[in-house]
This record gives sequence, structure tokens and C-alpha cells, in this order.
Amino acid sequence: MNKFKNKILKYYNCFVVFATSFSCLCLNVFAEEEDPLSVVNNLSDFIFTLMRGIGLIVTGYGILQIGLSFKSHDPSQRAEAMMVIGGGIIITFAKPILNIIMGG
Repeated sequence: MNKFKNKILKYYNCFVVFATSFSCLCLNVFAEEEDPLSVVNNLSDFIFTLMRGIGLIVTGYGILQIGLSFKSHDPSQRAEAMMVIGGGIIITFAKPILNIIMGG
């Protein structure tokens, strides 16, 4: 029973710390006289920049998997690594691919 109480207390403390941190970090944001379309474009650019970073990380992980597959002589791991690299490249170049598809 004591173990169960300690586990509940641990989760409760984590929740309190999270709630306190979240409530202390709330900031007021005041809008400027800016075109709403430019705000959406800026958000889109930010999201695509994050996606590009994630794509580069995934591609790097795929390259690491290829190296490990050559070390362990595992062809199935090599095929999976190639798919990870392909996915990472697609994620990295998502914005140019969408621009080509949309004709812009």
C-alpha cells in the first residue's frame, strides 16, 4: 500500500510542477497592424522549417542504419534503412515538392 501511495504522490507532484510551470509561462501577445495572410505565411514557413529539420534528422538516422547494416551483414535492415532515408528526403524537401505539385 505504501508503494502505491508513493506512486500516486509522485504523479501528483509531477502534475503540480507542470501546471505551475504552464501557468507561470503564459504571456500576453498583442497583435500588430499586420496583414493576416502574412501571419499565415510566416507560420507556414516556420512549420516547413521544423519539418526540414526533422527530415534531416530522419535522413541522418537512415544513414546510421545503413552503416550498422553493413557491419552486421543484414540485408533486411539495409532495405529498411533505404526506406528511412527516402522518407527523410521526402520530409526534408516537402515544401519544394508541394510547390512543384501546386504549380508555384
